[in-house]
Amino acid sequence: MTPGGNSAERPARSLRGEWRGCDQRPRLDALPFLSRRSTLAADAEERGPAEVMKVGIACLAGAYVLSQFYRAFLAVLTPDLGRDLGATAGDLAWASGLWFLAFAAMQIPVGAALDRMGPRRTVASVLGLAGGGGALLFALAQTPGQVMLAMALIGAGCSPVLMAAYVIFARVYPPAIFATLAGMTLGLGSLGNVLSAAPLAALVGAVGWRAALGGLAAVTLLVAALLWLAVTDPPRGPDGPTRGSVLDLLRMRALWPILLMMFAGYGPAASLRGLWAGPFARDLHGADAGVIGWVTLAMGLAMVAGNFAYGPADRLFGTRKWVVWAGNAVVLAALLLLAANPGASLGRATLLLAVAGFCGSAFPLIMAHARAFVPPHLTGRGVTLVNMFGIGGAGLMQFASRPIHGAFADPTQAYRALFLFFAAVVALGLLAYLLARDRAD
Repeated sequence: MTPGGNSAERPARSLRGEWRGCDQRPRLDALPFLSRRSTLAADAEERGPAEVMKVGIACLAGAYVLSQFYRAFLAVLTPDLGRDLGATAGDLAWASGLWFLAFAAMQIPVGAALDRMGPRRTVASVLGLAGGGGALLFALAQTPGQVMLAMALIGAGCSPVLMAAYVIFARVYPPAIFATLAGMTLGLGSLGNVLSAAPLAALVGAVGWRAALGGLAAVTLLVAALLWLAVTDPPRGPDGPTRGSVLDLLRMRALWPILLMMFAGYGPAASLRGLWAGPFARDLHGADAGVIGWVTLAMGLAMVAGNFAYGPADRLFGTRKWVVWAGNAVVLAALLLLAANPGASLGRATLLLAVAGFCGSAFPLIMAHARAFVPPHLTGRGVTLVNMFGIGGAGLMQFASRPIHGAFADPTQAYRALFLFFAAVVALGLLAYLLARDRAD
């Protein structure tokens, strides 16, 4: 073949020249079943990195809907799992906690994979294998222990989804809009919170929880395949240091108050929405599965709205630190009011849970605050480290909440102690965050 005579080689050379290492994957577009990826790659030459990323980002936002769904759906399944498998509230606390701990444990390897392999291969393979497999195991579970194992697998599978989007935001878009993009992704993804409430209750009532989980396993595998086809890895960034590890980040004193605020700020709202809101409404207010669905729906919608509200707040108020601090102070107040009279009307309790959900959705702004201190070549490790503190905190709180709740025979006293525990965690986080350095891009 003469030089330049192979038409299949010219687009390949052009792409290598245009992207300059943006996408290091081997060229497979000669295969007919991957022709769609070939078309997307060719379009990238004309549209530029930010433009071509949009399809992949939209798919990642859709995958994050699944992630949010999976971390919150146990509250609605409480009556069914108790009846069919003998699962207690304590068993489900362990199962939910394992989801968060598996998710958190994956953050360090996921961060390294995002920096070295890129988002596409990382998110598609982990979500498909661990997430889809875990959902299938859940559908077939016969004991509470199998539910716990399934939740751990699903947590691991969901671990790279949001961080893959954040790596793309950090490398492709201006730093000043990172929090807005992060909040929009969280807000859209938090629709999974909504779907895991009343809609899931209706679906389970119609087809049963096993069929519902089997369908979710199929959806998870399809989403993973779509991510493999649609996501494009971002450019590596400007020349500079290329070596480093998470230990370099842990040596940065400026990050520690932010990490502690992420630990304390995310866990309480996530634990209440994903685990305790259902048993609380049932035990103290006699709610059935349908009513539990509406209570958790209210809190889920509030969390969606909160993510959208926090996103642009740093540019609106000119500060990240004090927006986060003020919002979590309101969470503290809501938790103390719930603790003061947990047996009051269900309407009052639902309103306070919604307030805690809205104001406790500062995750995107805390992430943006931390990212401002992270060197560009450690972006993947940086965002996953912060995420590990948030998700790991939620997991540890769910484990710790089980003996706190179980220490009291009287349900009113049990839930009072639970709300006071979450309030104490938020209060300690607020104290630590006072030492944080404010920084805006």
